[in-house]
Amino acid sequence: MNWTQYRPGQRAGHYESFYQRGNHPTEPRAFWIRYTVFSPEGMPESAIGELWAVHFDGTTGRHVVAKEEHPIADCHFSPDSFGARIDGSVLEPGALRGEARGTDGRIGWDLTYKGSEPPLLLLPPRMYTGGFPKAKSLVGLPLATYSGTLTVDGETVDIDGWTGSQNHNWGSRHTDHYAFGQVAGFDGEPETFLEIVTGRTRVAGPVMTPKVTFLVLRHHDREYQLSSLGRALRAKGDFGYFYWDFASSDEAVAVRGRFTAAPADFVGLNYYNPPGGIKHCLNTKIGRCDLQITNKATGRVERLTASDRALMEILTDDRDHGVPIRA
Repeated sequence: MNWTQYRPGQRAGHYESFYQRGNHPTEPRAFWIRYTVFSPEGMPESAIGELWAVHFDGTTGRHVVAKEEHPIADCHFSPDSFGARIDGSVLEPGALRGEARGTDGRIGWDLTYKGSEPPLLLLPPRMYTGGFPKAKSLVGLPLATYSGTLTVDGETVDIDGWTGSQNHNWGSRHTDHYAFGQVAGFDGEPETFLEIVTGRTRVAGPVMTPKVTFLVLRHHDREYQLSSLGRALRAKGDFGYFYWDFASSDEAVAVRGRFTAAPADFVGLNYYNPPGGIKHCLNTKIGRCDLQITNKATGRVERLTASDRALMEILTDDRDHGVPIRA
């Protein structure tokens, strides 16, 4: 499933992204690089490759965003191995090289990455082949470690042991309204990994599904999969633009927590939707996550914090969120 699902010439609308993200070990700095194919419904001749790059710098408050769009003829997304190329920018197992320029900035990258964690599925396996949900997501390599360099508006940024993940998502349409989060290592618990989404989607006309929350937590050599559809419906998830409260449980564990980030920590992005229209994505990689884990067998309660290394994004049709759209 970590290979390209898109097939050139398909008439069904499709988006698909391979993205990498990493956080500085001790400072509120992060990068996000994304290789995307976008094909509008019924118009395969209009398919494009999108190349995204963002450098978040919470120490200065200056975030740089770069995006390019290229004809699909100048791109290759491999259907039988892991890899992608958009113009001259390349993603392959263990490495990515390229450059993106936009009206907001210019970012180049020459990075290698490694790790030994198995892939993480956010959804139950059967949902990856079914028609629901329309959007799929997986983590190809959790707790990936990155080395190399970024070049941000001409300035070299050394990447030495930044931790993050290699990720892959795809679908025929974006989930209509969601909060998505990920933490690749908490303060004092560098091996703990959290992946979570709360979302609603349109089923017919104005009718929306109830909110569902899928959550997977890896902690102390255990994986807690709170991701069955029934459990996702029973879980709690409430979010606004700059906060998100959630709670889910099974027979073994109860997990609750909160994501927060200041408006200045976000960049606003335009996400094309295959059926038509544009969603706004409010995106940060330097948010905060507070997590409480209760072992139901022993009663032990653990409280973890990721102070400035949490991924948090909100997808919305609203235009009154106040976050400037940068690309």
